[in-house]
Amino acid sequence: MRKYVIMGVQGSGKGTQAALLCDDLDLVHISVGAVFRWHVKNHTKLGAQVRRLVAAGELVGDDLVEDVVRERLQQHDWNFGFVIDGFPRNRPQAEFFLESYDIDGVILLDLPDEEVRRRVLARRLCSLCGMDYNLIAHRPEIEGRCDVCGGELVTRADDTPEALARRLRDYHGKTDPVIDLFRRKEYVLVVDARDDQATVQQAIRERLGLPAYRAGSPARLNA
Repeated sequence: MRKYVIMGVQGSGKGTQAALLCDDLDLVHISVGAVFRWHVKNHTKLGAQVRRLVAAGELVGDDLVEDVVRERLQQHDWNFGFVIDGFPRNRPQAEFFLESYDIDGVILLDLPDEEVRRRVLARRLCSLCGMDYNLIAHRPEIEGRCDVCGGELVTRADDTPEALARRLRDYHGKTDPVIDLFRRKEYVLVVDARDDQATVQQAIRERLGLPAYRAGSPARLNA
């Protein structure tokens, strides 16, 4: 069984790299952001709370995030392991996680702030099915329309220059101490996230001692 945390500033490709790792190796991708987006899309009480915070460019509180993570991991559908994306985001969350779960490594995707701005401000989201697009690397076939359902592509509410500047300050202020905590336990491996997706994925595999990445040719891990 393999249990990993993947970390990095917004736009570093955490979700993409986690999905590539999980799809190929029978791991479960646990995206905290995706859980919250599901609640927003389905107009739950939690979704309403998240919508207000996102609109203000703020992060969800620790207690709420920890509850969501705990509930998700208690489903125990990760027979071969998991990659958790979007958690922990600060030291209290990291301490909670280390007290509650054993992990095998922390993948840190390193991306300069100027590249973060370029990538994040190019992101778009389908207003109907939630499919992610990026006008730099993943453009739709028809401008402004989702390739899957034809829905209108919109800018996320929190993808504005002002909100992004706040998130970058918050990320460095809260997440850097988390990385330092994991480093002291020798969990952290740093990967340059500026390369293309396949190169970054292969670098992650090499650092973790996992089977090489070959698109379309799945590998398997033993539990």
